[in-house]
Amino acid sequence: MEFMPCLVRSTGDGGIGVIRLGHPLLDDYLAFVAARARTNTWLAVASDLKIFFTVVAKPPAEVTAGDVFGFLAAQRAPRHGGVVRLEDGEAGLAARTIARRLSSVRGLYAYLCVREDTGVHRNPVPASLAARRPGARRGRGGVPLIRTPRTLPRVLAPAEVDALRAALRTHRDRAMVDAMVLGGLRRCEVLGLRLEDLSAAERRLFVAEGKGGRQRIVPVSARFFAAVGAYLESERPAESAARQVLKGPRRGQSLSAAGLDEILEGARARAGLDRATCHQLRHTCFTRLREAGMALEAIQAQAGHASIESTRLYLHLASDWLEKEYLRAAEAIEAQVAPVTQTAAR
Repeated sequence: MEFMPCLVRSTGDGGIGVIRLGHPLLDDYLAFVAARARTNTWLAVASDLKIFFTVVAKPPAEVTAGDVFGFLAAQRAPRHGGVVRLEDGEAGLAARTIARRLSSVRGLYAYLCVREDTGVHRNPVPASLAARRPGARRGRGGVPLIRTPRTLPRVLAPAEVDALRAALRTHRDRAMVDAMVLGGLRRCEVLGLRLEDLSAAERRLFVAEGKGGRQRIVPVSARFFAAVGAYLESERPAESAARQVLKGPRRGQSLSAAGLDEILEGARARAGLDRATCHQLRHTCFTRLREAGMALEAIQAQAGHASIESTRLYLHLASDWLEKEYLRAAEAIEAQVAPVTQTAAR
């Protein structure tokens, strides 16, 4: 039996109301995801499932592990004339993209197995292949289906940040960039800020819509509040929303993620920079804070990371930390070698 998904979205005054893929089990799962995840996660899961079932072309209850491996092969197939990415040496989709899609499919089947009324009794997406060592359990230290490269993100130099800010055309835009490069806010967190979330006297922000629904209070430099003050004084109409779009077809409406990306892309081009994304600004913030001696636990709280393992990345980005640790260890080694050399010379 063949099944081809068709993604349908219905929107209302409050945003996206329903997402369907045209199969009862998939639609039930998407309703389950909608009740416990943010809109972006909901959309990403729906898109991943649509791609998977378009390739597999089977109803959920008929999918096997062989179909999953066939999907992997299709995702790894060369694209764009076989051009190979320098990052991971692959010609197909990026490993992280494939891993995310598999995670979405694995989550679907975990849900269907738990329900026990769907005809699905096992998850066709293995957590990993069998481990190399005898006696080890599958999924416990085994070989992962997808090996994702561990690459360090690129950060902006101080001069590049200054050039980017100078290329921005409004105080509002500078305030948004400052929130990311000085406070480490995510793009969605910047777009979710309201005036009542700002405390200029305490130089703090309240992040009401953090990743995973986690709220936090973070300190931000006075430069951010100066940009906000200039925006309120000279650009923002008294009756407008805090995130009003100042021009174009969305004039008077809230700024979208695509709109913020467009603002940053235009400033990057005017500044003559090769790179400047919202996430790179966030990485730049935490790298500079670590280089200045901020404790890793404090950076974790500032970033809103659920696990400190995510924060350890900035130990590698902050090269001066590694250099200092190496020089300290090298001096200790030299101090041990020197007496032995002097004794041998005698």
